[in-house]
Amino acid sequence: MPNIRPISDLRNNANEISEFCHNEREPVFITKNGKGDMVVMSIETYERQQTLIELYSKLAEAEAEISNGAEGKDFFEVAKKLRTYVHGKV
Repeated sequence: MPNIRPISDLRNNANEISEFCHNEREPVFITKNGKGDMVVMSIETYERQQTLIELYSKLAEAEAEISNGAEGKDFFEVAKKLRTYVHGKV
């Protein structure tokens, strides 16, 4: 269930809102005059969301390339090369 608070809580209870965002890893929705105004979240949650957005964008781009006839690479070959690169000779 979303945590919805009035903007006055942001001013009066900023530390409590910050703790909630960090502990629950959830955003707090701030209202102004009874309407949605902004969202407050921890930087960790924000960065995680941005990383997911970037990943989804790259996956959509790859799917579009494959749909347009681009040749993919064998997963096992790529994984083997990555393991060799990260851990040395396998």
